[in-house]
Amino acid sequence: MLQKQQKSIKNNLPSGQQQNKNMITQIDIKIGDSYKLTRKLCIGSFSEIFHGINLQNNMEVAVKLEPVNSKHQMLCYEAKLYKYFFSDGIIMDKGIPKIYQYYTEGEYNIMVMDLLGPSLEDLFNICNRKFSLKTILMLAELMLKRIEYIHHRYILHRDIKPANFLIGSGNNQNKLYIIDFGLSKRYLQRDGTHIPYRENKNLTGTARYASINTHLGIEQCRRDDLESLGYVLMYFLRGSLPWQCPKANNTKEKHWSIMEKKISTPVELLCQSFPVEFAKYLNYCRNLRFDEKPDYNYCQSLFKECFQKEGYNKDSNFDWNKIEQKQ
Repeated sequence: MLQKQQKSIKNNLPSGQQQNKNMITQIDIKIGDSYKLTRKLCIGSFSEIFHGINLQNNMEVAVKLEPVNSKHQMLCYEAKLYKYFFSDGIIMDKGIPKIYQYYTEGEYNIMVMDLLGPSLEDLFNICNRKFSLKTILMLAELMLKRIEYIHHRYILHRDIKPANFLIGSGNNQNKLYIIDFGLSKRYLQRDGTHIPYRENKNLTGTARYASINTHLGIEQCRRDDLESLGYVLMYFLRGSLPWQCPKANNTKEKHWSIMEKKISTPVELLCQSFPVEFAKYLNYCRNLRFDEKPDYNYCQSLFKECFQKEGYNKDSNFDWNKIEQKQ
């Protein structure tokens, strides 16, 4: 059972973020005889992630907790997807954290996984919300590889954003991971055919980075993950996107305002004053057909050519590495 060993502490949640009444507000919590939670790492809409210690071998882990009475149960599905990604036997850098355990205990579903480092959103803030072009181009290559791999396994991520890409810890600090598959969906059906085209779908994912077709209620497919990545890259280049912080009275109005601004902003204007390869990438993604397999090599080539044209050295020396070295 979850054993609460210290009194409640007040969470420092971001402004406007409401805490689920079932969320844990304690630190130093013991889960059975196996793990101890030491500090909160982050909080989502339906779950929380803690830093944990394996009491058997002192290994540091991440522990994700989801209340069993949560309206949207996603953790069991997510744990199955993590295991599915590791079941293919392909020896390659998947960039996906390993799951050690998934089980239900007391009031919580519990998933124990690799402990990773900060997210790209965290690192963007550490770097004063400015990444160099070199860092962005190196990230583009790595992020594309992660998306290509999960597509290779017939899965759509459906929530591509900076917070869902994390660097590793320890010796893996230059390795990029993709996480959070709670909203993911299989795009290839069991009979080998692509999922059918549908309309009037609710928006799934994060509106800021969602594709235009997702805003329009069209069933998501591979092109939407790639278009979302394009907005993430432009977010890093620009520091913000034109449709951020819209004035709205509710979520529906907010999503509508974001969609209108996104549709009315030409790709060339969004990417103005930046290397032309970014505009080419976004235009390519937007022109893909619903069931078309993206040309991942072409997408990679755009950023590789830009990297070479700029004369950069591929040394995996990211902006945050330089800050760490100075400190």
